[in-house]
Amino acid sequence: MQPAPEQSPHHAYPDHWEADVVLRDGGTARIRPITTDDAERLVSFYEQVSDESKYYRFFAPYPRLSDRDVHRFTHHDYVDRVGLAVTVGGEFIATVRYDRIDERGRPASAPADQAEVAFLVQDAHQGRGVASALLEHIAAVARERGIRRFAAEVLPANNKMIKVFRDAGYTQQRSFEDGSVHLTLDLEPTAESLAVQRGREQRAEARSVQRLLAPGSVAVIGVGRTPGGVGRTVLRNLLGAGFTGRAYAVNRAFDTDRATVDGVPAHRSIGEIEEPVDLAVVAVPADRVPEAVADCGEHGVQGLVVLSAGYAEWGAEGRERQRELVRQARSYGMRIIGPNAFGVINNAETVRLNASLAPEPPAPGRIGLFTQSGAIGIALLSGLYRRGAGLSTFISAGNRADISGNDFLQYWYEDPDTDVALLYLESLGNPRKFTRLARRTAAVKPVVVVKGARHSGSTPPGHAVPVSRIPDATVSALMRQAGVIRVDTVTEMVDAGLLLADQPLPAGPRVAILGNSESLGLLTYDACLAEGLRPRPPLDLTTAATPQDFRNALAEALADDGCDSVVVTAIPWVGEDGEAESGDGEVLAAALHTAADAGPAKPVAVVHVEIGGLAEALAAATSTVAQPRPPAQPTPAASPTRTGATTPPGLGSATLPGPGSTTTPGPGSATPPRPGSTTSSGPGTATSSGPGSVTPPGAGSTNPPGPGTAPTPPVTGAPVTGAPGPRNGRIPAYPAAERAVRALAEAVRYAQWRRQAAVPGKVPEFLDDTIDEPGTAGLIDTLLGPDPDPRGLQLAPDQARELLGRYGITVRPTLPAPDPDAAVAAAARLGYPVALKTTAPHLRHRADLGGVRLDLANETALRRAYGELTELLGKPAELQPVVQAMAPRGVDTVVRATIDPAAGAVLSFGLAGAPSELLGDTAHRLVPATDRDAAELIRSIRAAPVLFGWRGAAPVDTTSLEELLLRVSRLVDDHPEVVSIALEPVVVATQGLTVLGASVRLSPPPARTDLGPRRLPNY
Repeated sequence: MQPAPEQSPHHAYPDHWEADVVLRDGGTARIRPITTDDAERLVSFYEQVSDESKYYRFFAPYPRLSDRDVHRFTHHDYVDRVGLAVTVGGEFIATVRYDRIDERGRPASAPADQAEVAFLVQDAHQGRGVASALLEHIAAVARERGIRRFAAEVLPANNKMIKVFRDAGYTQQRSFEDGSVHLTLDLEPTAESLAVQRGREQRAEARSVQRLLAPGSVAVIGVGRTPGGVGRTVLRNLLGAGFTGRAYAVNRAFDTDRATVDGVPAHRSIGEIEEPVDLAVVAVPADRVPEAVADCGEHGVQGLVVLSAGYAEWGAEGRERQRELVRQARSYGMRIIGPNAFGVINNAETVRLNASLAPEPPAPGRIGLFTQSGAIGIALLSGLYRRGAGLSTFISAGNRADISGNDFLQYWYEDPDTDVALLYLESLGNPRKFTRLARRTAAVKPVVVVKGARHSGSTPPGHAVPVSRIPDATVSALMRQAGVIRVDTVTEMVDAGLLLADQPLPAGPRVAILGNSESLGLLTYDACLAEGLRPRPPLDLTTAATPQDFRNALAEALADDGCDSVVVTAIPWVGEDGEAESGDGEVLAAALHTAADAGPAKPVAVVHVEIGGLAEALAAATSTVAQPRPPAQPTPAASPTRTGATTPPGLGSATLPGPGSTTTPGPGSATPPRPGSTTSSGPGTATSSGPGSVTPPGAGSTNPPGPGTAPTPPVTGAPVTGAPGPRNGRIPAYPAAERAVRALAEAVRYAQWRRQAAVPGKVPEFLDDTIDEPGTAGLIDTLLGPDPDPRGLQLAPDQARELLGRYGITVRPTLPAPDPDAAVAAAARLGYPVALKTTAPHLRHRADLGGVRLDLANETALRRAYGELTELLGKPAELQPVVQAMAPRGVDTVVRATIDPAAGAVLSFGLAGAPSELLGDTAHRLVPATDRDAAELIRSIRAAPVLFGWRGAAPVDTTSLEELLLRVSRLVDDHPEVVSIALEPVVVATQGLTVLGASVRLSPPPARTDLGPRRLPNY
């Protein structure tokens, strides 16, 4: 809302303070600055406030506002005097105001940094969290205007307001003076205030989703007068699911005397319905949607599912229509699924809601499914239906203009009916928030994601969200860091979801394989190795095996402490006449169920080839809806492998054998024995984490080893509480070994992440002694200047060296060498041996082009190298040569930190040159990084064995490398003005490391939306 021309001579109307927020009960409201045009709204609002609330606000009876009061409360300079209002339907429901004061409590201007604050909330809206939301926003406004403290006077009887201040999480002081409570709040965000804010955000957004998924009444707007059409189909599905609430059919074209449609009351508008309507499903043409939304808003509808198309997927005009739809709905306190949505399903027995176009409604189950595509939603529902899987909830959000996957992560986090969350995403509107929510949810239940539109470089039509510049490989790495199981296809998502929903999490990577086909067993074995698992030699039961043989073998495998999961392979039995018999699937399924139910809680998966009825019988459960699981408890730390136990190397292992090692095979060995053959370890042993890769020591361990230290045992064998389990009677079946093993491998990696996440990493305290945070802040302010260039500033080498040095990062100096004599003088100053390098942009870090000459031991060698360099590559003025003292020999690496506006600061690591630049072998972690993140970062690249003694070389000092990563992370986290750091090369030797080159870029800090007050996105 723009102010009148006479508004505020001091400051323009701050439209960036406008925000849509979700309140405690799940409804929405708008917060905006108060303007001179709000006089009538303010008076109307005040008239609806009770006398008691007025007394609490003014400490005296105050029945009405005078003209002077109205002028004072609607005229602000947006600097020293600021007022915000909360509106619903365009009308005020709450206000807050601050006035800057000096130490004596008198009106003041900057540099005074304290303000008096006062709230007033309509009685009808008290208890909705309105004041708490207003406090977050007015505090952010105050900080922006240089105010650091709020002072408030509250009557002792005003317990609600005292609680708002007390529960905010800010540092505060309280005293009792002159019959009132005097509160002083320090507005600097604290860990507690941020936790309070995010806790409120989670509860409010989860509640807003719950209002959509568990309505007491549903109206379908756009129900056709004859069978067929979108609206009539939704109504039919709603009734067919047995919806437990009230249903209504709405169409303005209904005859006035029409009473029912398909047995439910028929109305020409929402306003004709006498009972409250909680949810409206809108299935009318786009040009009629605003009328329907207004009708819903005027009559108290809580939420909308908009199936109508013709919005952002149609171009610029449609995008503006979509923005207006969201603005209109939120102005009435409603949230939207859609537009262009496929619908929602909630299989809870108390709701039984199917407000969708799904042709095959899913059975009840414990999987939550969110998709941004209707077509993908249909495919996923069909696939789950065929495989006998059930869903707790299903949402196809279409253009997700309002409700998004983030909101459903908030809901599923505490939903007792959902054990696994599956999401098909084509865009991430707020990647920083998504990774935060996904990490929290993944700590209690699996989150499986398929990301579409990975390589297009733009968002799909209809998704009006910011486009992140982060490469897809980086997005994948950040998801993994957050515990998200990212898969490539919807088929893999279903495969993983079935295993995670129906089976307990594996305690480790050791896999037993048994079945009646040696060939299928070997295929399964190879697939396990390719996925980094540690398979035991397959147990061949022969084609003569009976279901009882399968039962006995599975029971024995589950009871074996040497295995963590079991894959059963089965082919049809061959009869005496040589023909396959595939009709005994039910018998085999019963045998497997019996063994699995009686054995220890370990995951079981079945790979079968054309055995009729087996998959269906395995999917059958003892009850349609799985029993609720106990609440998730904090995961205990994993216990190390017991003394004396033989733990084969592999996933998460600390053992890295060199070539020619003679590891004795045993349970979990890598080479399956063939009849009559001699087994020995060799290439492809269980220590391999995948084709052509080796798991380096300490990967994923809590305390990764440094050079010369004993390796930490792998974290395996500890239970993961709060995980899916015990099994609910279903055993997932797969038509191919690769699919079953891939799903199992994802479960293994996720379980390992859960165990590690139970003991969070930390930033070592020793860093504090060598970091000059205040001095760095001052240096940055000096470098940027009073009016910084918004495009940023690339620091000169000396400036970058000074800045990094304040965080304990030493960059080896270079001296310019514009001619041979200058080069000789520089070498004499630095000391021989030296390196001669070009610094021209097109030759930087390109030793392969001859731009670097190393180990120049004396003046003669230096002059010869200088002449060769200029003769080969160009004149000194073009090459910009420099001289640098030689560093100890080691492995060349590169460390980078960059800030993406959407995802935040990202720390990256790789080997310098071809591995990272050509092959993309770079690992990434979000900042701030912990000691565990740093250790995992250097161990997660494919070329990591080079750092740990590959081919007999001496291992390098990875402890120093981890410390360097932590220092870089701390620097960009402490100072958001540092938007880019590149250290290249970083030569890591057997003792210590040397940073030979560094570049730093500064810029005014980008906005941190995740640290500001709660607000809904506006795209």
